[in-house]
Amino acid sequence: MVTPMNKTLILTCLLALSSVFIPADAKSNKVYNTGEAINKPMIMSRFIEMQSAREVPDVTFTDTEGGEINLKQYKGKVVMVNLWATWCAPCIKEIPQMENIRQTNIDKDLVVLPISIDEESEKVKPFLARHGLSHYKTWLDPNKDIDQVMPADVVPATYVFDGSGNLIGFLRGYLDWGDKEVQPYLEKLIAKYAKR
Repeated sequence: MVTPMNKTLILTCLLALSSVFIPADAKSNKVYNTGEAINKPMIMSRFIEMQSAREVPDVTFTDTEGGEINLKQYKGKVVMVNLWATWCAPCIKEIPQMENIRQTNIDKDLVVLPISIDEESEKVKPFLARHGLSHYKTWLDPNKDIDQVMPADVVPATYVFDGSGNLIGFLRGYLDWGDKEVQPYLEKLIAKYAKR
């Protein structure tokens, strides 16, 4: 018998599962058990460190100058893919924070890879210039090919890959990446996953 309490519980579980959507392909391609999760500071409480690393399809992106990039070229490094768009106000707030993380970790095994999902990619470069961010190196995905790897239905969103290009964690929505507790957590991710 389904009681009102059971209905509420079922709906709550379904809602929670839908908000942490992982592509069906990724679910079936488990590569290894990630072991005990890294202890998270409060600021990182919404970051999901997955129990199993998942192999993802090989997808290529282009930068604003036409150069190509691929996740697999960063072997031995943790890669943070940050999805953003020009129409997303919180994304604009995250861009300087992501650039700061990139600069702070330039000599470490961490790569920050911003990807714009704007359909009109020719507007990205002028947009960055207009906001004083013309130095910000970003890649473009106007066709949302990233959907083969992870869902591109929420921006900002940050997905983290191990040193072999396997998906190991994600955070969907805005985060204050400039918080002082973030860098020590990222260093733990690097230590655990860069050489995987």
